[in-house]
Amino acid sequence: MVNGPTGNGQVGHNRPSLRLHVPEPKFRPGDDVDFSHLAVTEPGAQPRPDESCEAKETNPLATDLVRVLGDDNQAHGPWDPRLGPDTLRAMLEQMALTRAFDERMYRGQRQGKTSFYMKCTGEEATSVAPAMALASDDMVFPSYRQQGILITRGYPLVEMINQIYSNRGDKLKGRQLPIMYSSRAHSFFTISGNLATQTPQAVGWAMASAIRGDSRIAATWLGEGSTAEGDFHSACIFAAVYNAPVILNVVNNQWAISSFSGFAGGERTTFAARAVGYGIAGLRVDGNDPLAVYAASQWAANRARANGGPTLIEHFTYRAEGHSTSDDPSAYRSAQERNEWPLGDPIMRLKDHLIAIGEWDEDRQTALDLECAEKVKAATKEAEKNGILGHGLHHPFHTMFEDVYQDLPWHLEEQAAQAIRERKIKWPQA
Repeated sequence: MVNGPTGNGQVGHNRPSLRLHVPEPKFRPGDDVDFSHLAVTEPGAQPRPDESCEAKETNPLATDLVRVLGDDNQAHGPWDPRLGPDTLRAMLEQMALTRAFDERMYRGQRQGKTSFYMKCTGEEATSVAPAMALASDDMVFPSYRQQGILITRGYPLVEMINQIYSNRGDKLKGRQLPIMYSSRAHSFFTISGNLATQTPQAVGWAMASAIRGDSRIAATWLGEGSTAEGDFHSACIFAAVYNAPVILNVVNNQWAISSFSGFAGGERTTFAARAVGYGIAGLRVDGNDPLAVYAASQWAANRARANGGPTLIEHFTYRAEGHSTSDDPSAYRSAQERNEWPLGDPIMRLKDHLIAIGEWDEDRQTALDLECAEKVKAATKEAEKNGILGHGLHHPFHTMFEDVYQDLPWHLEEQAAQAIRERKIKWPQA
């Protein structure tokens, strides 16, 4: 029998000691911020392969950065989607409305009207632009920061607020955490708080669409931190093996709650580069450039619809605020990061582009922001008629026993009756 290795790894031994690497962000609270280490490529410098190309032809783009809008606020290069002014203004409006919605819901949470909220400040382009590039009936499997998709698809703001407040108007009957929406009519799959579970579901739905000979594709979103979950990798292998018509959107906003992207593998390579290992198309896109995001999403959608298979898109962006209302980002990152982020703000960049091409101005932007704020305010007041957190205006108690069985089993009927009796004894006014 061969003897095992000897030595204790101590100083003086003829082999070096092993050392564990623990990722560490470059900036911590109080640090000066310098993003010069980021390779921000020139807008328009990236080639645009044909949508029917072999997946390997996109490999260089998985480590590059597809950009369209330049410092001159003009669109450059082959990825320019050449959208008309009306479409650009519609995109700007949807992003502005999403931000206005976030601002008011954040204040509502701070006022105790709901227990929880998550903003997408600085990431609006990663949901609004793809929603506009996809067909309205393409199935989307979002994570918890894609409220812009629902807003762009015309889901009533009042219904979104009802869900956030879990009031008697909530179509989900208070069974989901705030912001975990669902709308079958808008092809918007129920959001789950369990990270990355939506990715294999999206791939499975896309496979089923292909089996049926349908024309609809699927798209899913998750954060870069969630790519460390096994569900994501299972989704990638199934998508690759069965050539599923699906778009896998990885929103790399640099931070997964309080853990920076290095803990998900971001120190070693890009997240789009994971596509290379699975043999699927991969694109890395400036996530704060709405035109680049739209172009990449349209490219991937056309490819999937033509049976070209899946595409993994990394949206390189930045989470400008906390992970949620339960998070204080000043505890783990420098306060300077938001202002120093080299790719700017997506709403500002699209506004400046429209102004540069003579299709917008600052006064119209001010008017748009006011209009969006008033629209959200009116929807909020309407939703509040159905109740807010702790005011007792919620769905009838017995609804907790509904929507699971077509015919309620006898033992649950007994439990429901008993629960209702006990509640009436404790709260006669009910």
